[in-house]
Amino acid sequence: MSDQTRTRTVRLRAALAVAAVTGLGATALTALPAAAAGEAVAVQYRQSATGGDQVEPWLKVVNTGTTGVPLSQVKVRYYFKADAGASYTYACSWAVKGCANITGTFGTLAHPTATADRYLEVGFTAGAGTLAPGADTGDMQLRFHRSNWQPLNQGDDYSFGPAQTAYTDWTKVTATVGGVPVWGTAPAGNEPTPTPTPTDPTTPPPTGATLFDDFDYTGHTDPAIGTHGWSVRSNSGGPGVPGATWAPENVTFAKEGTNSIMNLRSSTAGTNESTRHTEVLTKATKFKNGTYAARVRFSDAPVSGPDGDRIVQTFFTINDLKAPMADDYAEYDFEYLPNGGWGEPANILYTTSWETYRPDPWEAVNQHSEVRASYAGWHDLVLTIDDNSIVYYVDGQEFGRHDARYLPERPMSINFNQWLIDLAGQTSTTPRSYDQKVDYVLHVKDQVLTPAQVAAKVAAYRSAGTAFEDTVPAS
Repeated sequence: MSDQTRTRTVRLRAALAVAAVTGLGATALTALPAAAAGEAVAVQYRQSATGGDQVEPWLKVVNTGTTGVPLSQVKVRYYFKADAGASYTYACSWAVKGCANITGTFGTLAHPTATADRYLEVGFTAGAGTLAPGADTGDMQLRFHRSNWQPLNQGDDYSFGPAQTAYTDWTKVTATVGGVPVWGTAPAGNEPTPTPTPTDPTTPPPTGATLFDDFDYTGHTDPAIGTHGWSVRSNSGGPGVPGATWAPENVTFAKEGTNSIMNLRSSTAGTNESTRHTEVLTKATKFKNGTYAARVRFSDAPVSGPDGDRIVQTFFTINDLKAPMADDYAEYDFEYLPNGGWGEPANILYTTSWETYRPDPWEAVNQHSEVRASYAGWHDLVLTIDDNSIVYYVDGQEFGRHDARYLPERPMSINFNQWLIDLAGQTSTTPRSYDQKVDYVLHVKDQVLTPAQVAAKVAAYRSAGTAFEDTVPAS
């Protein structure tokens, strides 16, 4: 993260639950897709509470089509009228598919009505599997409440059905499959917009300015690193433990099989002065719309020493905050917390899209998705940005889809870093260190690639023996 945004503290993630979320319409870059043949779902609903402290929409998704539907491609929206000045917190009480495989994020409608100005968007991780024709998800016992637990009013909520005490088809919730609307009626003027997708899911586009790096270097002092546009951070500052050192010597390179690997090792002996963070970033801020991808190995346990540190392992893009709440700020994060932090007790992976923020007093405008599960091991991370939306993928499956409000206005840098939030997770003074590895990074300017296209493009570079290419023009 840039120096101007590194002052963020634990308040950053605490603010996620109360971040303002506003959706704006946009024009797609490419033609709108048709729904895949045979893909269709219905949504069934029942209410579990008519009281005034929380909303309890219980849902089932039913495959009414003729082909299997990967649940990671399904999004369901429940619409409601927010109470004045209220922020909301989502929770899953119980689900047949497992609460860890169900996500919930809040959004704000571009065209508010008398019965709806917000929505809860329910999604699924890859762990939820595929829904066979005729099958349903089973119970998803969901709920949300005002973040301060103040009373709320369900009576004026668009999707609320006070008489629905048993599951039945409910068209006042909407569903999309792969971004294509397939079920329900949204509040007037807020119909879901199909998401543009490439027509060929596997063949890389033939043209397009590209950055590709296989990280085939001898060490952090290799002159080629700078020549190729990278900086290995050594300057002081946040984020993370105050007074920690950003240690370029802890960024190393080695072969694992036939691939060259970059390793970021961060360490501590339980004091500010002994803490070593690591970061590698592009010197240029010239990346905006298009596809970003990296293969990253997250770690749940230290290489040596006691476990438990609140560490953050990342792949992200960012530009600088020119002034508090400046609307041309942008940041898009994959952040894995193997031991929790920011109020989370255990493993969690976040994807977050930022519009802006103010450090003091703290105010954040962003949208996030998260899964509370272990992501130890290698993962293919893909982020796509076009004129319509921001979409995050993990291992080929959609992880989060964020609104047009958060699209970038200015170019950004590409970054990897690993750092400790604080020293409260593990108070031992025994030295310990954590590794985050990176296999490659790819950016294709102004083109939305599928995860399969990303894999094909990387394979083509490697088959040709190309370890580095940068044809992305300066901004």
